[in-house]
Amino acid sequence: MSREDLHSKKFDKLLVANRGEIAMRVIRACHELGIKTVAVYSDVDRKSPHVRYADEAYNIGPAPARESYLNIDKIIEVAERSGAEAIHPGYGFLAERATFAQACYDAGLVFVGPSPYAIRVMGDKLEARRTVREAGVPIIPGTELGLDDGELLEAAPKIGFPLLVKASAGGGGRGMRPVHDPAGLPDALDSARREALAAFGDGTIYLERMISEARHIEVQVLGDFRGNYIHLGERECSLQRRHQKLIEEAPSFVVDDEMRGQMGAVAIEAARSVGYVSAGTVEFLVDKGKRFYFLEMNTRVQVEHPVTELVTGVDIVQEQLRVARGRMLRYSQDDVKLHGWAIECRINAEDPYNEFLPSIGTITTVILPTGPGVRVDTGVFPGYEVTPYYDSLISKLICYGETRGEAVLRMRRALEEYRIMGVKTNIPFHQHMMDSHRFLSGSFDTNFVEERFSMSDREAPDALQAAILATLVAHRQGQQASQIVAPGERDTSNWKWLSRWERLSR
Repeated sequence: MSREDLHSKKFDKLLVANRGEIAMRVIRACHELGIKTVAVYSDVDRKSPHVRYADEAYNIGPAPARESYLNIDKIIEVAERSGAEAIHPGYGFLAERATFAQACYDAGLVFVGPSPYAIRVMGDKLEARRTVREAGVPIIPGTELGLDDGELLEAAPKIGFPLLVKASAGGGGRGMRPVHDPAGLPDALDSARREALAAFGDGTIYLERMISEARHIEVQVLGDFRGNYIHLGERECSLQRRHQKLIEEAPSFVVDDEMRGQMGAVAIEAARSVGYVSAGTVEFLVDKGKRFYFLEMNTRVQVEHPVTELVTGVDIVQEQLRVARGRMLRYSQDDVKLHGWAIECRINAEDPYNEFLPSIGTITTVILPTGPGVRVDTGVFPGYEVTPYYDSLISKLICYGETRGEAVLRMRRALEEYRIMGVKTNIPFHQHMMDSHRFLSGSFDTNFVEERFSMSDREAPDALQAAILATLVAHRQGQQASQIVAPGERDTSNWKWLSRWERLSR
């Protein structure tokens, strides 16, 4: 059975091979489409929301990801045992593992994503460069695969300094070293290769010209089995730290309609070059002259997909599911219109006043912001334990406005309303950024956070703020204590308690 034949059958039950907010996002999309859901969880995630919201849930092992969420055999076994007909990988973990997509295919399961071939090609940076270049996509000048250190040293002056040493199988900045002059190249080659080998089991490296004052801009694409492709515009992702995105927005401050059309057409050609099906993201570096170069393609749904959903009105996860069922895209390119502006802040459990050191512990209080134009995607709750086993992402706070200014104002309000206690978060960083003149004017690049932004001119919360928070917690605990009654005295219906309150308040 071909992959297209496998995906053309309608599935009614899907396993979500992930956790946290992305698992919740997929489960909600499935429920809206009438698809039953199966959650998997590790020992420490037993009480997580995605476990409760799914129709079924199965334990897949201890907390370490390699023993649970990265255990392909265990996940396939649960899918077969539960009767799930499809698997959605979310992002991270196994989402970009060609071996996992192939394992789903071999087990007769629908993999909600691209083919193993597309994942494999786009997951190898050098192979991806070669493939998209043949399709006419502009790439950053660099070396080819298979050169030894001597050949790389000889090729470096032709590329020009500064340059980057990059791991072919790299990601998240691992296996990457900037080099500003020939003297530093030998050490950079050695350290990048060792790090890549340790992180990815592949020490293959290559050289690439460094684009100074670059912006990181990505384009969302969708493709179906009929060869239909559309793009949903761009996202600005330049605000990063250690190559990890912190704030994203759509559209980009520097992209006009003409450039958007050009980047979108190029992104579609990159997707078409591997017969891409499902949702994917083509990432570009853009120089000061607004020349853009292919960086890589992420063969999964992105963390920052909500900003695109808000400005286009397209439910990207639902489109993934529909395409995986063999349906055609519901939209043509002419249907895609951008309206307004959206900004996403990644709320992480880390201390922005201490080099963004990860913070672990139990979340005691969560007060989510609400109101017009505010969306929060999260998978935590009071009592949730932030552990060192997984990513520090707590939630994604997304704000929408008719203009960029309105989106910023709403984000400021939402950040002020957001309360998380028990662990430290990077909310102060985001508040500071929303007040930054460079951010407000759009004058930033991928090095801005690390080289020209500091938390030092914003004081940490003072004693008054701490006292207010302490009062809030005490008040909340008092409310909880007042509701404690003897066993058997409380009615099971919360509606009865509501009616009693109404009678007492008259």
